[in-house]
Amino acid sequence: QVQLVESGGGFVQPGDSLRLSCTASGRTSNSDTMAWFRQSPGKEREFVAAVFRSYGRAYYSDTVKGRFSISKDNAKNTVSLQMNSLKPEDTAVYYCALGQRLILSSLQLPGSYDYWGQGTQVTVSS
Repeated sequence: QVQLVESGGGFVQPGDSLRLSCTASGRTSNSDTMAWFRQSPGKEREFVAAVFRSYGRAYYSDTVKGRFSISKDNAKNTVSLQMNSLKPEDTAVYYCALGQRLILSSLQLPGSYDYWGQGTQVTVSS
């Protein structure tokens, strides 16, 4: 009933910037939390950032805080992730996720979210 589509990934050098976008379609009225996760080969899915559609407060993992910025457009059902000062360790497939209104302790848990996009590859290498 809900589809999420990510875009904006690519191959960049350390220090470069990328902006990822995610568009949600379908019956999203019961969803309030939009988030970004990432996953590299052999590792579990890792929380990156989240924002509440209801009031706009944003939360970040310690590894990206100060470099990444999440934003939303409720009218367009989109969420974006501006990534600056990219590092090789940022290399991963980035996924957009949509969930209900979550408590703070649940934001970083992949199982808390109801819908996922297919992901977009981000590679940071010299």
